[in-house]
Amino acid sequence: MPFARLATATTPTCHIGLGLAAVGRPGYINLGRDEDLGEDRSVETLRTRTHDLLDAAYAQGVRYFDAARSYGRSEEFLAGWLSARPAVDDVVIGSKWGYTYTADWTTDAEKHEVKDHSVQAYDRQRAETADLLGDRLDLYQIHSVTPDSPALTDKELHARLAEAAAQGVTVGFSTSGPAQADAIRAALAVTVDGEPLFRTVQSTYNALETSAAPALAEAHDAGLTVIVKEGMANGRLADPYAPELLKAVAAETGLGCDAVALALVLRTPWAGVVLSGAATATQLASNLHAAVVDLDEDQLSRLAALTEDPQTYWNHRAALPWH
Repeated sequence: MPFARLATATTPTCHIGLGLAAVGRPGYINLGRDEDLGEDRSVETLRTRTHDLLDAAYAQGVRYFDAARSYGRSEEFLAGWLSARPAVDDVVIGSKWGYTYTADWTTDAEKHEVKDHSVQAYDRQRAETADLLGDRLDLYQIHSVTPDSPALTDKELHARLAEAAAQGVTVGFSTSGPAQADAIRAALAVTVDGEPLFRTVQSTYNALETSAAPALAEAHDAGLTVIVKEGMANGRLADPYAPELLKAVAAETGLGCDAVALALVLRTPWAGVVLSGAATATQLASNLHAAVVDLDEDQLSRLAALTEDPQTYWNHRAALPWH
C-alpha cells in the first residue's frame, strides 16, 4: 500500500493531501473562483499556478497529490512537476478514471465532464494516464461510484483492475451523491478470486454532509485507506461563505473557518488522508493549519448542528454553477 509511507510520517500535515480539481481546468464549481483565479486562466497560467501550489504543499509536508482524467490537464501538470523534480520520490500520486473532460478549456461548456464506467472507458483512460504519469502512478480510482454504477458488477472490468493491481498499482474508488454509504458497502463486497478488489475509498465528508461516516468506518476496519474529499464543501465552509456558527467557533480558535472545517475531518478515527482543494498558496497555508486545531467538546457539540440532510446537501451541490 503506497499510503503505508504516510502512516509513519511525523509531520503534522502528512495526512493532508492536495487535490487538483480546482486548478487543472479553468471552470469548476468551487465558490470564489473569480477572486481566486482572476481572468487569466490560460493553460500556461494554470500550469504555473499548479506547480507553485505543488511546491508550496511539498515544502509544508504534504505528500499525497490527487488528480483525475476529468480535471482538465491536472495529470499533465502533475507529471510535468514530477519530471522537473526527480529528487521528489517520497510522494503518493493518485488519479481517477471514469469521467471524460469535455469542456475544451472553457468555463461555459454545456457539459464539463461525461461519466462512463465501462471497460472501454477504463482501457482508454488507463492508457492516457500511463502516457502522462507512467510508473509514478501509485493509486488509480474509479471516479464517483454510485450504487447503480456498472463498475460494481462488471466482472470483466474487475479482472482488468485486478491486473493493474498485480502490476503494482493500488486500485480504489471514489463516491458521490446522497447514497455514498450504499456505494461504499457494495464496493467492499467486490472480490476477485476471493480477495477484496479495492484498497482505498475516497468520499465526500464534511461538517454539512456526514452520512457516509459509518460506512467509511467499516471500510477502514476492513483495511482500506480512507481519503476524504470536499472537506470544505466546495467553499461553503470557507470565509466569507461559512455559516455563522462555524465563523464563531473559528474566531474562538484564532484560525480560519477552513482550518476548523478540515480539522473536524482530521479528528475522525478512520480518515487516512484529507484533501485540500486550495486554488492559491494562501488558501493552502490556511488549510494546513487544520493539523494544529484543537477543538473542545463544547465546540464539537455546537458544530454538529451544521449537518444537513444528505439529499438537501447534494441538491445544493448540484445547483452550484461552473465558473
